[in-house]
Amino acid sequence: MIQGASSDAGKSTLVAGLCRVLRRRGVRVTPFKPQNMSLNSAVTADGGEIGRAQALQAQAAGIAATVDMNPVLLKPEDDTHAQVIVHGRAIGRMGAGDYHDYKRIAREAVLASYRRLQAGYDTVIVEGAGSPAEINLRDGDIANMGFAEAVDCPVILIADIDRGGVFAHLVGTLALLSPSEQSRVTGFVINRFRGDMRLLQSGLDWLERHTGKPVFGVLPYLHGLQLDAEDGIGREPVAAPAQGVLQVVVPVLPRISNHTDFDPLRQHPQIHLRYVDGTQCPPAADLIILAGSKNVRADLHWLRTHGWAEHLQRHLRYGGKLLGVCGGFQMLGAAIADPHGVEGPVGESAGFGWFDMRTVLQRCKQLRNVDGTLCLEQASVSGYEIHAGHSDGPALDHPAVVLEHGRRDGAISADGRILGTYLHGLFERPAACAALLRWAGLEQPVSVDHPARREQMLDRLADAVECSLDVPRLLDPLHPE
Repeated sequence: MIQGASSDAGKSTLVAGLCRVLRRRGVRVTPFKPQNMSLNSAVTADGGEIGRAQALQAQAAGIAATVDMNPVLLKPEDDTHAQVIVHGRAIGRMGAGDYHDYKRIAREAVLASYRRLQAGYDTVIVEGAGSPAEINLRDGDIANMGFAEAVDCPVILIADIDRGGVFAHLVGTLALLSPSEQSRVTGFVINRFRGDMRLLQSGLDWLERHTGKPVFGVLPYLHGLQLDAEDGIGREPVAAPAQGVLQVVVPVLPRISNHTDFDPLRQHPQIHLRYVDGTQCPPAADLIILAGSKNVRADLHWLRTHGWAEHLQRHLRYGGKLLGVCGGFQMLGAAIADPHGVEGPVGESAGFGWFDMRTVLQRCKQLRNVDGTLCLEQASVSGYEIHAGHSDGPALDHPAVVLEHGRRDGAISADGRILGTYLHGLFERPAACAALLRWAGLEQPVSVDHPARREQMLDRLADAVECSLDVPRLLDPLHPE
């Protein structure tokens, strides 16, 4: 099990790297995260919903993602409530206190999934959540040491040296664990190092003497490594805009979800994509994208409050294009109703009104992996749907995508400037990405195969793991004498 000295320490990255390393060695390996809190999710081969990072780790392992890889997923809707997803299905909306009481039931789901994976694979690489040193969350823990103790799992602690204070993170985390938990920690990994290793060595020697535990290695800062983020928008700096590139702006909604949809744009050589603070006036752009949201009505209200109705009107008036994906698509319609309180208080909100359609949030989500044809240039497209909303109205007579069996999705405005869709992963396939970029104003987009690029990134990560870590020693507890 990989646990972190903090959030975003590199747990997801190390699990992905180890999965690819073991796959190369012919080991049947699977990722597993007992409990995840994330607004980036994926649809599994068995038709459920899990964290996006676990789907990426499954790809690293060369296997299809299943709901057992992330049996409990929490999707925050506001500061105190989250949608709770168990074995791939939403079971309801809970406050923090209610979920704390529910964890006894969630624990059984976690252990059942783990037992199934353990029976089906040679090795399970487990990812913790946050930090095991969050002492206020120790009671009933199923995400970190509570799980490790329940299944008798060895633990590796990882910390991010790029944040500073790496030795304090590791020593402090270890000090806050119980004696049995401390003995379960087999060693440390330090992540994102840049500099002269000779200057770090004295610190590593001290850490080993002080704790009596080995440092398995130091992962370098891998510049340009861009893999699907578990939740937060990546810290990798964005290059300054160049002449002749397409300018794309995405307002960061308070509950933005599945922003990994736009990774192919961030990595495209002819695009300058900026995530902007929605409280400020946006810069000029060729394309503005309204992303998915876990609380669409609340994020729609937030956009209105900060003047985005006027910003978008001005953007369209000056010839810009507007794309809405999932929740962003719903916002483009006439109204969004939540009669069952699926995402918040019962009620209805007026949309921006560019599409003649109305959306009603349903108790049951639509969860599908799909293929189809983009109505722009008849380009092939693939992706996935995760949405509770059902949209209906004349705007849908002019769809953006035609899916299998003739099912239509999304809408295109009569003047061709506004496009909306429920389809996540819209830019993954080169043909669909190129067609959308031409629609947005880029005359000759180069073809970029994003799925192939993701594979290259996973291989680069695995190479770094093998070169920088003592992998046999790290994995030794898996093979006791």
